[in-house]
Amino acid sequence: MAIPHPKIGGDQPVIRQLDDAAINRIAAGEVVERPASAVKELVENSIDAGATRITVEISNGGKALIRVTDDGCGMGPDALPLALARHATSKIDGKDLLNIQSFGFRGEALPSLGAVGRLVITSRAAGTGAHTIAISGGRQSVLRPAALNSGTVVELRDLFFATPARLKFLRSDRAELQAITDVVKRLAMAEPAVGFTLRDISEGHERILFRTDAETGDLFDALGARLGRVMGREFIDNALPIDAEREGLRLIGYAALPTYSRGSSIAQFLFVNGRPVRDKLLIGALRGAYSDFLSRDRHPAVALFIDCPPERVDVNVHPAKAEVRFREPGIARGLIVSALRHALAEAGHRSSSTVADATLGAFRRHEPGPARVYQMDRPSQGSLGNAARWQAPGLDEAPADFAPASARVEEVADAAEETAHPLGAARAQVHENYIIAQTETGMVIVDQHAAHERLVYEKLKRQMAETGVASQALLIPEIVPVNEEDGQRLVELATELGRLGLSIEPFGPGAIAVRATPAILGPVNAEAMLRDILDELDDIGESGTLQARIEAILSRVACHGSIRSGRQMRAEEMNALLREMEATPHSGQCNHGRPTYVELRLADIERLFGRT
Repeated sequence: MAIPHPKIGGDQPVIRQLDDAAINRIAAGEVVERPASAVKELVENSIDAGATRITVEISNGGKALIRVTDDGCGMGPDALPLALARHATSKIDGKDLLNIQSFGFRGEALPSLGAVGRLVITSRAAGTGAHTIAISGGRQSVLRPAALNSGTVVELRDLFFATPARLKFLRSDRAELQAITDVVKRLAMAEPAVGFTLRDISEGHERILFRTDAETGDLFDALGARLGRVMGREFIDNALPIDAEREGLRLIGYAALPTYSRGSSIAQFLFVNGRPVRDKLLIGALRGAYSDFLSRDRHPAVALFIDCPPERVDVNVHPAKAEVRFREPGIARGLIVSALRHALAEAGHRSSSTVADATLGAFRRHEPGPARVYQMDRPSQGSLGNAARWQAPGLDEAPADFAPASARVEEVADAAEETAHPLGAARAQVHENYIIAQTETGMVIVDQHAAHERLVYEKLKRQMAETGVASQALLIPEIVPVNEEDGQRLVELATELGRLGLSIEPFGPGAIAVRATPAILGPVNAEAMLRDILDELDDIGESGTLQARIEAILSRVACHGSIRSGRQMRAEEMNALLREMEATPHSGQCNHGRPTYVELRLADIERLFGRT
């Protein structure tokens, strides 16, 4: 039975030259995936034009109208028709495609938008009059005079009217509007010196979705202020400033504490030379930097900016320029991992302030209905009897209405005791698991098991770094079949794997011999481990599988070797634990990213009781 070929018919295929309209529609399919893609291209053009104020107006999720107004340099009457021609651009001269210092450079966006929608451009350059030109479904109008003070207004209506099949793949107006908002916010983060306004004008009702003025001050002040407006002040309050450099690459930005983690990667913003990207190399480096502090279902919140010479990164590897390729990817990854880990170590025992906010929120009573007028309630007869028995002299046991207490109170030695320390002085232990400490400005509640587990884990890691990982020699080496390319990659990693206790060597052209495995892992499926290492090399270019497995074992050992819940501790033991937490990096969260302590400020506690 003959198998029909769906792509080639019986006649000889004929090669045809497509017309410009078809070419532009094909290009639009790559560049303009949805209304948010059109907004991205137009706003980037405004930024490249030197605009300091950009306004984006949207109707029906961008399907009916997208209007971008800026105060940039504008275009003269000679440049306007040329701007609608394919591969016509002022960003590059075509001689050096690696020295790209602007958002756009291909000259495809405007003709592509004009091929699938109704595009009108009105612009005025300094020293010239304003002019307007339109293009609809690929058909261009003549240039006409217009009224405009300065800058450029680009109006795109009826997106995809020329390709109605694309409209069926768009999502709801609300979903498309959310995507547009995300694009504008990302570009606003990259350009703190530019003011942005996003306005929804659907059905004649105006609604401002996002607005921020241009920031002033030095780099970190302006960046911090802009990130606070976009990501929220809470992020800045719980983030660490990052400023590091390695071999010509510079990394700046903010990275949140592990206890400020999220359930998804929605709060991860990465930029390369000011360009928002979603690059798997950078995401892998971010995951590696936090791997020792967060469980796999938690994600860090960051806003990181890599600046490097344009010739060391290729931005022309993705149709929407959402991915980049570094000439030395190892340097970029190492810069992110080392900078973030150093900043997290410098943070010491610091924990997210949102933990305390959540704790205080749990204390507050939320009652429906109007606000209650506080007054003295009339006590019941039972409560009067209980009060009398409590106050009677010689009472040896508590009333039956109350459960026995599970707390021990420590005697206060000196007034100037250890309350000056960041975590204060231990005052009590409740439920034989939580330490209550008094500080100069409030109180601290410590989970004794989680805190000591982290301390033991950090100690085990230091010992492993100093003495190395002990290996267990195999009586009979395990031979793992691999192809020649994978075998070569594993051999190149042999020295690094050997430091982690895994000894391998080539065994002919198509196999690897495993002679020893890390003793701490116990019995190991060597073939499965090598496959995991190779998969990680394919994914992010480096492998942390073996390191992660060893650290997972150390984490379990630390869990079993730490102070257990239910153990009573003396005052000196509790204070010693607090002092060790203050001296140990990362002690603010346990091995899974959960907080080890909660700090409550005295002012917040007084507000709970209405004293302020």
